[in-house]
Amino acid sequence: MAEERYKMVWDNCLKVISQIVEPQHFNTWFKPIRPVAMQDSTLEIEVPSEFFREYLEEWYLDVLKKTLKREVGADAKLVYRVRPVAVEAPLRYPVAQGNTPVNKTISIPVYQHGNPGPFVYPGLKPVEVNPQLNPVYCFGNLVEGECNKMGITAGESISNAPGKTAFNPLFLFGGPGLGKTHIAQAIGIAIKEKYPELVVLYVPANRFKTQYMNAVNVNNKLTDFLAFYMKMDVLIIDDIQELSSPGAQNAFFHIFNHLHQHGKQLIFTSDRPPVELEKFEERLLSRLKWGLSVELQKPDFATRLAMLKARSFREGVELDDDVLIFLATRITSNFRELEGALISLIANATLAHKPVTVSLAEKITDKIIGEQKNDLSIDKVQKAVCEYFNITRDALLSKSRKRQIVQARQIAMYMSRNLISNCSLATIGAEIGGKDHATVLHACTTVADLMTFDKTFKQYVSDIEKMLVPVRR
Repeated sequence: MAEERYKMVWDNCLKVISQIVEPQHFNTWFKPIRPVAMQDSTLEIEVPSEFFREYLEEWYLDVLKKTLKREVGADAKLVYRVRPVAVEAPLRYPVAQGNTPVNKTISIPVYQHGNPGPFVYPGLKPVEVNPQLNPVYCFGNLVEGECNKMGITAGESISNAPGKTAFNPLFLFGGPGLGKTHIAQAIGIAIKEKYPELVVLYVPANRFKTQYMNAVNVNNKLTDFLAFYMKMDVLIIDDIQELSSPGAQNAFFHIFNHLHQHGKQLIFTSDRPPVELEKFEERLLSRLKWGLSVELQKPDFATRLAMLKARSFREGVELDDDVLIFLATRITSNFRELEGALISLIANATLAHKPVTVSLAEKITDKIIGEQKNDLSIDKVQKAVCEYFNITRDALLSKSRKRQIVQARQIAMYMSRNLISNCSLATIGAEIGGKDHATVLHACTTVADLMTFDKTFKQYVSDIEKMLVPVRR
């Protein structure tokens, strides 16, 4: 019976922890733990790696302590055992393959002598339309999280009934590397799979602008240009903020009107919301706001880890969890940097004939994000927060419980944790009035929770982040 006590104690602890910790985090950080022994009030648990243990200590120590004391008593103690790693060759998986979408041939009217007069009749010219869709950017290769759930859900609805939902146009916006292009192309790919007869075209806004300029200034074929785009059933324009030319905007305005009035699907991506688009005509802005605008957020830890696992699977390589956890913890800004770090890590290990380790991952990530984050410090974060809320540094570091001061202090802790490399909770606490580890952890959790349902608070955090890490345009 004594042998089974440690299992019963840990099972009871898990039941409590599962009610406190988010399901994704619970599955990542608590399900892999194994209870191995118990002597008196000391429970011994086995964790997958040393990095795993350090992460538990930093983020969930308070939860573990309180839960265990509640189950065993005030004298409860916790001991870790790091699971020995078997020396095995990495498993190999086939890289995901997809079929490249193909459009049917369309016929567009063409005029033999420039712009048509009242008695000039057009001929018909068959045109092959390359949809410009990358099969890798399908829904199957998308990792869903709170950061992109709305965009994926809307995209799946559109792919089931293109042009027939309220999401027309669909406007996806957010910072670089958050998956706007992936979702937009995934919609086009899914539409081609379900409705192969529809003509789908993905085009970056810069290419659209160049095509317009060639049609007007070089070939004198603006009519052909307009006729071509008006034949599309689904038009996807990436980085619409680049469409700043008045002439190209005017042509796009007429294309938009024609397609929308005929029930064709329009999808746009941008690095900013419609209201912040510069040098856009008001009549065009109003049309971009007609349908659904979706903001893609920075991925949370669970989503970053899931993306790394999915991408390593696609690359045909299985990596240790502690390596993936390190990458997901170290790189928080966007999917693109995460993927870049993973590919660089695999390439370096392969070329140097070295195993993929946390140590190697640390060297790779230092090269990728070192320059970006090394110029940030806790001092700079605190100055930015004080400037934004118009409070003094003394007030921020004081023990004041005024609501504005408390929120500013918590945001400073959250920003320090998320924007500064290798910044521990203990260091952050020491620099902000001598707060302890648990206080900083509580502040980070509180800010993350408030951002999910308080739009005003979320705007505070977003504004301060822009002050510290300006968006590159």
